[in-house]
Amino acid sequence: MARSTAGFDWLTIFIYVILVFFGWANIYSASLGDAASSYFDLDQVYGKQGLWIVLSFLLIIIVLSIEAKFYQRFSSVIYIISLLSLAGLYVFGKTISGATSWYSFGGLSIQPSEFAKMATALALAKYLSDIQTNIGKLSHQFKAFIIIALPALLIVPQPDPGSALVYAAFFFPLYREGLSALYLIIGFSGVAVFILTLLAGPVWVSIGAVILGLALIFMKKRRRPNRFIITSLMALAIGLSFSVNYIFENIFEQRHRDRFNIVLGKEVDSRGIGYNTNQSEIAIGSGGWLGKGWTEGTQTKGHFVPEQHTDYIFSTVGEEWGFVGSALVVILFVMLLLRLIVLAERQKTQFNRIYGYSVIGIMFIHFLVNIGMVIGVFPTVGIPLPFFSYGGSGLWGFTVLLFIFIKLDSERMSF
Repeated sequence: MARSTAGFDWLTIFIYVILVFFGWANIYSASLGDAASSYFDLDQVYGKQGLWIVLSFLLIIIVLSIEAKFYQRFSSVIYIISLLSLAGLYVFGKTISGATSWYSFGGLSIQPSEFAKMATALALAKYLSDIQTNIGKLSHQFKAFIIIALPALLIVPQPDPGSALVYAAFFFPLYREGLSALYLIIGFSGVAVFILTLLAGPVWVSIGAVILGLALIFMKKRRRPNRFIITSLMALAIGLSFSVNYIFENIFEQRHRDRFNIVLGKEVDSRGIGYNTNQSEIAIGSGGWLGKGWTEGTQTKGHFVPEQHTDYIFSTVGEEWGFVGSALVVILFVMLLLRLIVLAERQKTQFNRIYGYSVIGIMFIHFLVNIGMVIGVFPTVGIPLPFFSYGGSGLWGFTVLLFIFIKLDSERMSF
């Protein structure tokens, strides 16, 4: 193992360690009670997180000790086991906070969806590397979408739409491997049409879609654009706009509708469904430039932000470490993502590269949505901040996800 240790990317490992321990410091502050106790008190949230951090380092040793080729060779088996673990929740799962997303073993609870992302990344990398081509063919695209969709479809009914949303991250590796940008345009356009319809209504959105479509045809007339595609997209936009109200009222749950309305400014509910976000914004805003100091946040000490040690942990950073501390966390995540891009691009095999971009996509979606949710830009969807939010399954899932790629990168020349 001594020889292979030199191949590990220590910059990535260093950033990981900083994020994990800075995350624990904020969990400690967010869960600190009135009575002082040991840092290692397992009856406290921060004590449990400390134990999971120690165990995560044992996981790292195991992941890095396994031969890199193992992850490619057994990726399909890992994926199938992951699907079975998700399906088994409907029979053996434990319901926590309204979601049947956990297996309970005595005092230990495991959330398989946190590990399913890693399994899906391995399966997608295996499939695309086996076909030895880009993903231009519709048959290849369909099979890749099935690999991505199966775990997401098992997660949504738990219900856990936040975890299912993360599977949109796999468009990053697909795009890198040749997926047409048209899919991304359709995806972003669909989201834009949905939001604009909620704000302005289907009639105005349809008029806008027609004007935009005609403008594109007219502006690019000399280049002979595919008018059929533009017309089809215009028709899809109009059809979607007139179905938004039905989807919003009949498919979304009331809590989801409330959260969208609050983010869009259509409702003000600082005491009800919008309480978390409102208190989170107050906590972050009160931190100023340098913050109030570790364990000195009044919003944090008063436990005004519900679930602050989990999905809303970034509000603790904002209040106690201020703008400077919040910026440091953002910079660390950006550094990690940029470093992973560098590592992904230097891989010698398609399997390694695809898995690397899957890791990047998953980390980016979690980072973007969680912080956007905490500052009120996105509705609350229950997505944790990697390495920061409380939870053993989340920490272990992200750790295994990241360090498999570190292992693949360390042996990239031997494939």
